[in-house]
Amino acid sequence: MTHISDRVQALAPSATLAMSQKSNELKAQGVDVINLSVGEPDFETPLHIKEAAKRAIDENFTFYTPVPGYMSLRKAVSEKLSKENGVSYAPEQIVVSNGAKQALCNVILATINPGDEVIIPMPAWVSYVEMVKLAGGTTVEVHADITQDFKMTPAQLEAAITPATRMLLLCSPSNPTGSIYSREELEALVKVLAKYPDIMVLADEIYEHINFTGSFTSMASFPEIADRTIIINGVSKAYAMTGWRIGYCAAPQWLAKAVAKLQGQYTSNASSIAQKAAEAAYTGPQDCIAEMNKAFERRRDLVVDLASKIPGLKVNRPQGAFYLFPEVSAYIGKSTPEGAKIASSADLAMYLLEKGHVATVDGGAFGMEGYIRLSYATSDENLREAMKRIAETLASLS
Repeated sequence: MTHISDRVQALAPSATLAMSQKSNELKAQGVDVINLSVGEPDFETPLHIKEAAKRAIDENFTFYTPVPGYMSLRKAVSEKLSKENGVSYAPEQIVVSNGAKQALCNVILATINPGDEVIIPMPAWVSYVEMVKLAGGTTVEVHADITQDFKMTPAQLEAAITPATRMLLLCSPSNPTGSIYSREELEALVKVLAKYPDIMVLADEIYEHINFTGSFTSMASFPEIADRTIIINGVSKAYAMTGWRIGYCAAPQWLAKAVAKLQGQYTSNASSIAQKAAEAAYTGPQDCIAEMNKAFERRRDLVVDLASKIPGLKVNRPQGAFYLFPEVSAYIGKSTPEGAKIASSADLAMYLLEKGHVATVDGGAFGMEGYIRLSYATSDENLREAMKRIAETLASLS
């Protein structure tokens, strides 16, 4: 007998994790697959952070911590936000979670009721829509394609707002596009939001430091909306700590309490050892960020150059994160040498995996059919070979 809840049956599986799994299955069969599907830095966690984790074990930081995290870590996050972003969140307004993913889900579950609308600019990370669905809310998608550099305009935002709008969820730098909203672009969105005091702003800033523009503006830095802006961030991307699972929300006090109440009932605290490692990340030397960022920028330039030379691909120049989101609509409707038709970007992504042995992710998973996402968080050698394979595989379609 099986009985799966309607809640879980309604959820879509994570497309990025699914493609990564298929890639690993082929690798297990001996196929030489280059995996460009996962958003994960290929660098090792910096030594001083790993040493802090070892010390934490030796010093017996092995017991339950407060649900929102060690106060020392929350103070470090508070100081980081003040120093780097010019925003003020007391340590009591910080809740540390099992990755930024849980931090996001916590906030959505703590604020969204059935019937509430959440505006999400598309394309967007695969889990946003599913989290809103889990809370019983309704996603209002605002589409911005490559001609807009994948960025929503103030007019589009205003048109999407209804009396049921409860939240805007904005990711900058963006997964899956790498686009970054400039201060001027954010200011224009804030002018719209200022007219609607009941709309919260959930700002996913996890890619903040993988940024090739030289500057970053947090949504919480605008006084007009500061008291209703929630920042999501963590150590995964900036410090190459994906497996450590430490993220946080910085929120108004009333919401931080609600998030801690929720988390206290279904996971309690994040790993005590990982928390001490994250504390070292925030309080220790920061040169590792610049070193990794320099490598990502070089890879960005390499991938954009190689992709631009492939006939039919339309590419922009991402300003951050480690993704390229090329338009592939020129290949939709074509046929493989075996006579199968490529009817969607999902078909194309699967063909690139099975024939070209390169794992990408279908743009439809991010709410934008006719595109694919490539992660360039891998070696230059892998990227050159992957783009060569992609070019050859696409050339085989007719």
